[in-house]
Amino acid sequence: MSHVFYRKLGVQPPEIVRAQGIYLYDERGHRYLDACGGAMVVSIGHGVKEIGAAMAAQTASVAYVNGTAFTTPPVEALADFLAAKAPAGVDRAYFLGSGSEAVEAALKLARQYHVERGDMERTIVIARTPGYHGNTLLALSASARAHYRAVYSPWLVDVRMIDAPYPYRAESPDSPAMTGEALETAILEAGPENVAAFIAEPIGGSSTGASVPVPAYYARVREICDRYGVLFIADEVLTGAGRTGTFFALEHFKDAAGKPVVPDIVTLGKGLNGGYAPLSALLANGRLVETLARGRFGGLVHAQTYSHHAVSCAAALAVMKYMERNDLVKRARDSGAYLQRALRALLDEPTVARVVGDVRGIGMLAAVEFVEERETKRPFAREAKFVEHIVARGRENGLVLWPNVGHADGHNGDLVLIAPPYIIERAQIDELVEKLRVTIKDVVEKHFAGPASPAPRKTAEVKS
Repeated sequence: MSHVFYRKLGVQPPEIVRAQGIYLYDERGHRYLDACGGAMVVSIGHGVKEIGAAMAAQTASVAYVNGTAFTTPPVEALADFLAAKAPAGVDRAYFLGSGSEAVEAALKLARQYHVERGDMERTIVIARTPGYHGNTLLALSASARAHYRAVYSPWLVDVRMIDAPYPYRAESPDSPAMTGEALETAILEAGPENVAAFIAEPIGGSSTGASVPVPAYYARVREICDRYGVLFIADEVLTGAGRTGTFFALEHFKDAAGKPVVPDIVTLGKGLNGGYAPLSALLANGRLVETLARGRFGGLVHAQTYSHHAVSCAAALAVMKYMERNDLVKRARDSGAYLQRALRALLDEPTVARVVGDVRGIGMLAAVEFVEERETKRPFAREAKFVEHIVARGRENGLVLWPNVGHADGHNGDLVLIAPPYIIERAQIDELVEKLRVTIKDVVEKHFAGPASPAPRKTAEVKS
């Protein structure tokens, strides 16, 4: 019996002993195509030796200092790199260990900024449902994950939820969720003087499965936030660092004059470190940081022992340099377009198309949403565990997928995210899609070949 407290209990996971490029190898010699980059983390591929060399060199120089007392060269260099990439004015970087930590710090920063300016009543955060921002308690409060929230709801704070832009399941293209009007309505209902921040993933992560809002959505969000003095936090933990074919996913959206939409705070993680060392980043507009510097506390009232960690920053800096030298953001855009086309070919086979409701995404982020009935978009009943069958069969077929559930109505819904390393070749994309096709066909024929099951139970989505 293992002494490891595994994240998923009751099963013995395969032991991965080697990883290279887009492939994982377990102790029995089985090979898996990593179609989701672990947890949408692996950006430059597995086994890039120069990243380990950079970490070793930094460890030999200085591994750790207290971030309240000292700084180090990789911390400074990584901050400079990100400031050069970020929207104008968003030029201060605070480094942490995970996406949840970065979101937690971003929300705290928004609150403290208002406090330092004397806006003591601004306590309300607005987020979207479906949506996900992390598992620390404040980040979880801003996440519409009913199955996570059920256990911890007594400890969570009140975060106001609006419907996320979700084109596949939207009432219409002009609905308030799709246009951004839902945000203004929520601010007015809460009282603008009470709202501190709005947080959103620029392009849906696992919760809405790579859903892309309409082009004008974020310009409208920025306009609304400016009108009411609300800070806009772009959660790019999953989508940032090149995943969607631009360094920041928000770059896909412009205002009416063609100018970029600039958030007040950005969070990064996952692809920033490529999986080589735990690291996330909060990027803040300089005016927020200057307000804190002049304020009562002289800094952000937030502390993590391993913030601004020299070795983690050295790893991320090496990942960023590798990405730039090999032009991997452009590759994510170009190869991503091929990936999106290849995945849509799943609709050409009747057995597979029977359960595929939608294939969507942008760049190297895609999703396949499964439904029991395509015409009505009716999801499988959660009790059928359709996506669990897909993930299990996929692993047997040498394919690693990332599942999500509950997005259709808060309880039902099944999809998989496809987010391979940016280095994936076209022939490997073909291999990925073929493995996925076979996997879906296997599951349908084995478990769901009979008549359609009864309509699923409806459960209201979490609203606070």
